[in-house]
Amino acid sequence: MSWFKWYRRLWRYIPPPIPYYPTPSPYQPQQQQQSQPTQQYQYQYPPPYPPMPYFMPPPPMSPEEELAMLEDYKKALEEDLRDLQDELRSVEERIKELKEMVKREKEQY
Repeated sequence: MSWFKWYRRLWRYIPPPIPYYPTPSPYQPQQQQQSQPTQQYQYQYPPPYPPMPYFMPPPPMSPEEELAMLEDYKKALEEDLRDLQDELRSVEERIKELKEMVKREKEQY
């Protein structure tokens, strides 16, 4: 199966990437300016939220939806199977041609 057909079938199930916005870490010391001897208040950022899971399991499908999805998947698999059988036939024919060519060359010498 070519990667394009595989990707075409699965693209709708791949969740989009989560955007990453870097935030200053509250654990790194902040730089203080040396020119002012007065005490400066350092704002402590709240700890960042834990990252959301990348893949959320899909909601359960109704039997009708699952049946339609499986029928489409079966059709796609049958298409792929026909393509592979055609390719296999062409490869077998080429192998036969090459064997005959090698056999003829051996007979000539």
